[in-house]
Amino acid sequence: MMDFLEEPIPGVGTYDDFNTIDWVREKSRDRDRHREITNKSKESTWALIHSVSDAFSGWLLMLLIGLLSGSLAGLIDISAHWMTDLKEGICTEGLWFNHEHCCWDSDQVTFEEKDKCPKWNSWSQLLISTEEGAFAYIVNYFMYVLWALLFAFLAVSLVKVFAPYACGSGIPEIKTILSGFIIRGYLGKWTLIIKTITLVLAVSSGLSLGKEGPLVHVACCCGNILCHCFNKYRKNEAKRREVLSAAAAAGVSVAFGAPIGGVLFSLEEVSYYFPLKTLWRSFFAALVAAFTLRSINPFGNSRLVLFYVEFHTPWHLFELVPFILLGIFGGLWGALFIRTNIAWCRKRKTTQLGKYPVIEVLVVTAITAILAFPNEYTRMSTSELISELFNDCGLLDSSKLCDYENHFNSSKGGDLPDRPAGAGVYSAMWQLALALILKIVITIFTFGMKIPSGLFIPSMAVGAIAGRLLGVGMEQMAYYHHDWAIFNSWCSQGADCITPGLYAMVGAAACLGGVTRMTVSLVVIMFELTGGLEYIVPLMAAAMTSKWVADALGREGIYDAHIRLNGYPFLEAKEEFAHKTLAMDVMKPRRNDPLLTVLTQDSMTVEDVETIISETTYSGFPVVVSRESQRLVGFVLRRDLIISIENARKKQDGVVSTSIIYFTEHSPPMPPYTPPTLKLRNILDLSPFTVTDLTPMEIVVDIFRKLGLRQCLVTHNGRLLGIITKKDVLKHIAQMANQDPESILFN
Repeated sequence: MMDFLEEPIPGVGTYDDFNTIDWVREKSRDRDRHREITNKSKESTWALIHSVSDAFSGWLLMLLIGLLSGSLAGLIDISAHWMTDLKEGICTEGLWFNHEHCCWDSDQVTFEEKDKCPKWNSWSQLLISTEEGAFAYIVNYFMYVLWALLFAFLAVSLVKVFAPYACGSGIPEIKTILSGFIIRGYLGKWTLIIKTITLVLAVSSGLSLGKEGPLVHVACCCGNILCHCFNKYRKNEAKRREVLSAAAAAGVSVAFGAPIGGVLFSLEEVSYYFPLKTLWRSFFAALVAAFTLRSINPFGNSRLVLFYVEFHTPWHLFELVPFILLGIFGGLWGALFIRTNIAWCRKRKTTQLGKYPVIEVLVVTAITAILAFPNEYTRMSTSELISELFNDCGLLDSSKLCDYENHFNSSKGGDLPDRPAGAGVYSAMWQLALALILKIVITIFTFGMKIPSGLFIPSMAVGAIAGRLLGVGMEQMAYYHHDWAIFNSWCSQGADCITPGLYAMVGAAACLGGVTRMTVSLVVIMFELTGGLEYIVPLMAAAMTSKWVADALGREGIYDAHIRLNGYPFLEAKEEFAHKTLAMDVMKPRRNDPLLTVLTQDSMTVEDVETIISETTYSGFPVVVSRESQRLVGFVLRRDLIISIENARKKQDGVVSTSIIYFTEHSPPMPPYTPPTLKLRNILDLSPFTVTDLTPMEIVVDIFRKLGLRQCLVTHNGRLLGIITKKDVLKHIAQMANQDPESILFN
């Protein structure tokens, strides 16, 4: 008899699409590989060099991920900036210049009208040679809507035809993949190419979406593709997920110019398994990515994001009250958004609406563009809007938000004192209030469409508008009523007491926290964005309040809600299992079900095994000594069985349907003229995880979470009784929470 499995067979040990990896097996295989390399390194110089290069390969991979992520982020930033401005006009000196770059070296730009320069022509100037009058306005309006529809149509068409996985933000799926689930093609090269192109188109179309979430998906695609250059990561799914955790950190690093925030985001929000080694590598990848983006300098101001600001005015203890109010607003908005968006996405999945993604995108784009153009705060890109709202008014600011009446002596220097609002500020308040309503409503319908769409920027915009409105209100109250008890101890007349931009920043953090339920990483990202270390306490107060309020109204963040909506097998590590059920209540088969399908170790033919495989859809089978004893020997995966039998038929002479399969170490001598036997002990897992039938389910759930198991066998007095899979655990948790257990779709 020939043990043809002495050499590894291609495909054995791999996984089917939409299946969960076996973390324990993958980690064990990596330890065996590492042990073998270490032992060989003592034998020769070449083996020692191989050992060193193997140890260094992880850092080299992080370097490459950082460089590629940073470069793609820079490309996306520059392209999106240019295409957003294309909706309003073009630069006659060079079509490749955006509005800001076009007017950089112009001598005729004034502070009052910094957007106007002879080189930049609006569409009305180009088409009808005038910028004044109603007809010119209509031409600009028409071109704005036309370009928006064109960009959105291109984006949704490319996604639909070439890479259906390139839609959405990608973070719910990345969370699921990092927990051990396999979605083939989700992080592939086509997804990367199409997501990069369509992300620019989607952002440029003016829809209420951001590029920050999808940049995490883009970075993870880079990480997955680069893993194929290194054997260590290509052949081991668990090691690859360590790389993807670091890539997610690099994605947030380039999205917000916040390397430390990126590492904490990966740790707090997306990663399932995050050892200390991954923390260091994530830090390195985030550092390289941020450095690369800084070298590209996409905004021309040495900053990594469009809305970098610096505040220097100290805040007062009393201001914690409005900051906490902003936290409550953020929590309410987060809970409202999650409920309404999930309801709309469920409607999209279960009705005819889901069959017409192109029409849906075009309708939402048309409504957004038509409503956005008349209001200057919705017409500009959302990043520019946030930048404007975060801005602290200076002497030379010509924005309507800074149109205050100047009752002060400008020679005094220092910060500008609080001043009465002028007509421009009141006009801006009305426009911002309308912008707030539009953003709140339209974002609900935009997130989840078949185009790349991030949620960070729209959420921050909602919070920043609310914060700026509250900030200006507080500023005017402090100016007109500085003798009130709440102000007179710290705010004298003519002093700079209130910074409206700071309120916008705190509001942005509160709303983002309410939607995503981030806390630590959110605060760090916000202070890296603004360079304001003294504002950590206001940010922490707002983030924590918004999380408490949102959690009181609904336990899930937006990403967890979308994971549940899509039925992905994600076992949430943050939730406690508090029910008093036992393993025997959850295992299959139940009392009245047919018996568990098992293989015996030395009495089944190839035909018997192939019949079981064709008649069932299970991912694997327990192997027992005999059907009578039901004593457990091990567990074998369906995919490994199929590949091994096919390979044996091709390579081993005489293997036929009547050949006996042995899972034992030694097979008995066979009588002459019997067909050769097939020895498959090498694909048998001899240490499957087992629990007894009386094990409490809270322990079983903990084991599945902490070890990342696919399945667990249930025994009674050493005899095999049943099996619990990850899907069974998820269904049981859903049932206990009075949810539909059939909503868990995948294995």
